[in-house]
Order: sequence, then structure tokens, then C-alpha cells
Amino acid sequence: MKIVIANDHRGVELKNKLLSFLKEEGYSVYNVGTDTLDSVDYPIYAKELSKHLEMDDLGILICGTGIGMSIAANKIKGIRCAKANTIDEAKMTRMDNDANVLALSSEMEVSEVKKIVNVFLKTEVSMDERHIRRRKMLEALEDER
Repeated sequence: MKIVIANDHRGVELKNKLLSFLKEEGYSVYNVGTDTLDSVDYPIYAKELSKHLEMDDLGILICGTGIGMSIAANKIKGIRCAKANTIDEAKMTRMDNDANVLALSSEMEVSEVKKIVNVFLKTEVSMDERHIRRRKMLEALEDER
């Protein structure tokens, strides 16, 4: 599994800390975010992440609040992005929703972000019938508009 990570200008510092952490944990990480503090538009980086996300890969998006990246990513077919502020949210969105992208706020404490990311990456997707049914319903929504 490859981890694709992208960020805007507000997420550079956190991304760099996460890159080191993820590599230390043995993950293959592909950085498609900006490395400059010059203002950039976050939707560009959400789209860039989606271009490099393959079937079994997971993604991490970082912006000031995590909200903009999450909204942008969820406009892209095949992306199920969740903004998680807690370990429990990260666990549940992977387990129940099979989220393949995690959105984070650059304002969060690095130690807490590492825990959230670790849980997100290690949580197995539930194969309970009700969760499978709901995920299929979510996929069907992509073709509604």
C-alpha cells in the first residue's frame, strides 16, 4: 500500500513531519503537495492526490482546517474523504465507510495527528452486511447528479 499525501501552503510543516513519521513506520509515501509557503489553491492539490491514488492506496490531505480539502476531494469520483479530529473518528470512517482519504487540519498537535493517522492506516474495513450496503449506496450517489 502506498500513501499519497498532499497539502496546501498551510499544511507544509505538518506534512513534512508526517512524511518522516510515515517513512519511519515503513510506509511508501508519495508527496504531491506544495513545499512552499506561498499561497496556493487547495482544490488543485486534492485533485492531484486523486490522480495518484490507486485501488489499494490511502491518501492524506492537509490544509488549514481540513474542511476545504475534504470538500474538494469528495467532489472527485472514487474518493471517500473524511476529516477526522479524533482517533475514534479515524477508526470509524475507515471501518464503516471505507474512507480512502483522511483530511487533517494543520492546526492540530503533531503528536495527536500521528495517532489519528496511525489508526486510520491500520484499521480494517468492516465486511458487515450493513456497512457494505451503505457503502454501495454512497457509491451510487456519485452518479446521481
